[in-house]
Amino acid sequence: MILAKRIRLRPTKEQKIQLWKSVGTARWAYNWALSKQEENYKAGGAFISDGRLRKVLTVLKQTDEFSWLYEVSNNITKQAIKDLCEAYKKFFKGLTDQPRFKSRKNSKPSFYNDNVKLKVDGNKVLIEKVGWVVVSECIPVEKYYNPRISHDGKYWYLSVGIEESKPIVELTNVSLGIDVGIKELAVCSDGIKKKNINKTSTVRRTEKRLRRLQRQVSHKYEMNKEGNRFVITSNIIKIEKKIQHLHRRLTNIRLNHLHQSTCEIVKTKPYRIVMEILNIKGMMKNRHLSKSIAKQCLFKFKRQIRYKCEKYGIEFVEADKWFPSSKTCSSCGHKKIDLKLADRLFKCEYGHELDRDLNAAINLSRYKLVI
Repeated sequence: MILAKRIRLRPTKEQKIQLWKSVGTARWAYNWALSKQEENYKAGGAFISDGRLRKVLTVLKQTDEFSWLYEVSNNITKQAIKDLCEAYKKFFKGLTDQPRFKSRKNSKPSFYNDNVKLKVDGNKVLIEKVGWVVVSECIPVEKYYNPRISHDGKYWYLSVGIEESKPIVELTNVSLGIDVGIKELAVCSDGIKKKNINKTSTVRRTEKRLRRLQRQVSHKYEMNKEGNRFVITSNIIKIEKKIQHLHRRLTNIRLNHLHQSTCEIVKTKPYRIVMEILNIKGMMKNRHLSKSIAKQCLFKFKRQIRYKCEKYGIEFVEADKWFPSSKTCSSCGHKKIDLKLADRLFKCEYGHELDRDLNAAINLSRYKLVI
């Protein structure tokens, strides 16, 4: 089983400049390949393979206009083109949306490093055309998969896939159902609840500070408006940097909570875990709940549960999205058709009362089981 390991890099000023060059080149190669695909499609041509595009780029690099591409590793541009073609293939299969151009402001700064040329020596790692970069922890010397260097707004990181053997775990005979939501992140059929991290004082204080800084920078933009354009001053840049760091802090808090919650659930060692198929796009159409749903990161929660189940040999089951887990009484099996979203306590006609989310989790734990 291949698991990702993320290590912080500590580059020098000169190395940071080269890292940003690599990021920009990767973004340019992706956008160049995307423009070629779109031009070819408008002309009525068939899909261009990544091999053909790489050959065209190799010829292009030999001109004076694009000689700057030699300043970074050629594997960066090759992999960026391959990533674009893979994104198109997923789009053709209906798995993702159509690929879009990457902008400097909104895209994640990252690039590929060839796994064969990635060398490790103690607390240093060799990155192509960058040199030996100090890392915050030692990397095990073994085979790596898909090395990527990225920047999260504050620090540089190296992410590598490392093959690990599955641990031998003795599982219990428990079938665990998990109901996710907004009030609580997750409610398990054994009664365990994972809190909504967005309701804690730490997140609320950070969000309050974020709103205050966003108002400040908006006011400064209006003050420095000249005609139809805005003048970006040093103070605006400072505030936007603080806003970026606060967004990063909120993301890390939520991601850390997801990892802790999913690890605690999986380590109860049930023989199977059942969750509903989540229609995130449909849920986001509710303008009253879309912001709360986005903050919960439900798709990431499910993805983490899935791969951790695979790691420990636990069966992961997805219940049909039309399975009436919330409307069915877990005690007698009676269905309550008129159940509303505001009804947080499930009250059966035959006198059974139970928390709505716990009732749904218990029903999920019995999904396709003969009881």
